[in-house]
Amino acid sequence: MIQLSRDNKLNSIARQPIALAGAALIVLLAGAATIGLWRAYSGSVPELDRAVIARQLQARTAQASEQLVEKTKGLEVTQQESIDQLQVMQDQLSTVRHLLATQQAETRRLSEQVSGLTEAIDGLKQSFASAQPSEPSSPPAARNRSLRTRAHALRTGHQKRANARG
Repeated sequence: MIQLSRDNKLNSIARQPIALAGAALIVLLAGAATIGLWRAYSGSVPELDRAVIARQLQARTAQASEQLVEKTKGLEVTQQESIDQLQVMQDQLSTVRHLLATQQAETRRLSEQVSGLTEAIDGLKQSFASAQPSEPSSPPAARNRSLRTRAHALRTGHQKRANARG
């Protein structure tokens, strides 16, 4: 029975297609009339508003693009300056390394010379120490007297030459 009642309802709707189509047409016409009245009394046309908004968006997009281009160029300049500074620092580092290597080589050379001189002094000390006991020891006063006599003789000789010239 439930099926029969459903079939009866569908048959009744199917029998009145003109009434259904007429109701749908009335709803559509009422909606169109409402939209027309709304546009007429509100004074704004959505198509014009959309066009204005589209132009504004295009202007903003163009401005944003220009700003991005300017910022990109600024970043490129900054990056190039950083690269240049880095190259200068690398050159300076290379120079400092070269100077350090040169100084280290000079230090090694001087250290070897000092070592050689130290060995020579030690050798002279040893030879002097071994030669000294074999010499007859003279009294210190006599040795000092002979040194004073030689120094006096040298001074008087220089004075005589200076007087003879002048």
